[in-house]
Amino acid sequence: QVQLVESGGGLVQTGGSLRLSCVASGSIFSINRMAWYRQVSDGQRELVALIASARLPDYAEAVKGRFTISRDYPNNMVFLQMNSLEPEDTAVYYCNAYVKSYGINVYRDYWGPGTQVTVSS
Repeated sequence: QVQLVESGGGLVQTGGSLRLSCVASGSIFSINRMAWYRQVSDGQRELVALIASARLPDYAEAVKGRFTISRDYPNNMVFLQMNSLEPEDTAVYYCNAYVKSYGINVYRDYWGPGTQVTVSS
């Protein structure tokens, strides 16, 4: 089993910054990629940013230039630095990891429970 736990969400004013953190723990042999998604109450879950080995990070168009994803490989962590936040960024942010566990020969997707980010105007 693999568990993901996010932290760092909260309430911030327009133009402010937040830094989200996510740590993966459990039976982890290898993590191929880690990512952040977000979902509003009546919407679909959408990719915000993704980071994987040997490739440049990917960002949704709406966050390019404002958000930065980074990873702490030894500690199985991923971060999302969010600057110049806008009310449209208000959502629940989910951490995602594509993990191969010990004794299992395939990668599987795992998700954290989510952390609320609210940007007030």
